[in-house]
Amino acid sequence: MRRKIPSSTSLQAFEAAARHGNFARAAEELSLTEGAISRQIARLESLLGCRLFDRTGSRVKLNPVGTRYASHVRETLKRIERDTQYVMGMPRDSRSLDIAAPPTFSSRWLIPRLSRFAALHPDITLNIAARTDPFVLSGSGFDAVVHFEHAAWAGMRVQFLFEEKLVPVCHPGLLTDHEGKGQLKDLPRIHRRLNPDAWHHYARATGISLDNLAQGARYDLHEMAIAAALAGQGVALVPRMYVAQELDNGRLVAPWPESDSLSKKFCLVKPVETGINESALSDFERWLLAEINTQTGTFR
Repeated sequence: MRRKIPSSTSLQAFEAAARHGNFARAAEELSLTEGAISRQIARLESLLGCRLFDRTGSRVKLNPVGTRYASHVRETLKRIERDTQYVMGMPRDSRSLDIAAPPTFSSRWLIPRLSRFAALHPDITLNIAARTDPFVLSGSGFDAVVHFEHAAWAGMRVQFLFEEKLVPVCHPGLLTDHEGKGQLKDLPRIHRRLNPDAWHHYARATGISLDNLAQGARYDLHEMAIAAALAGQGVALVPRMYVAQELDNGRLVAPWPESDSLSKKFCLVKPVETGINESALSDFERWLLAEINTQTGTFR
């Protein structure tokens, strides 16, 4: 059965006309005549069996169906362009992987170590995309995802990687004494918006008395909370693995205990089906586990 897929010419003509709200400007952008744009859109509407534009004299305006369709077409064309440029830029006989991971894990732990992966596997191009929330892996375009355990990964192949534990950190200039252990309740607290009860759980787990637990600035990402702590804005409750370097060089200090109850198990999630990138994915998994095993101190 023949698929009902419009021609790329019709889709590009429609997307340009929808974006400009004008056939003449779309024609100028695509180096076509206004009549050619009109004919391509007419063919598209004929295939769809509905109007995409409301026409009043010489003026055109997207109707609700056209508005919705334009959004989907625009994203599809962008994705095709990205994929095309990606394939064009691939070295001959190379392999590639598309991995999704939380942004702070990617920027602070994974990416700084990728030169070692590249040295071992120079034929593998590793593409990293940021994903903060779990998602449906099948059909996402990703070969695997590094993320915390979640019901969304049910039915997938899951390899445990490490347990992430949170620790309070701050700029050393905020402490009035060397130990600073009794000072935590007096310092401004930095919150992560996605985990608003973290300080409440920390106080309960460690037995440290903290007043006004909800007060303090809120940030979306651990990366932002770490930046705020480095700037001396307060105490951030963040994974030790993300600030190991800052703790080693003294830019941050952590005189307070970790909380075992504030932890997440991270894993590498792979689709059930064996894909064309299976060998490259196996190489990445082996390297990732080896890196974690040699960096156990950052996961305390």
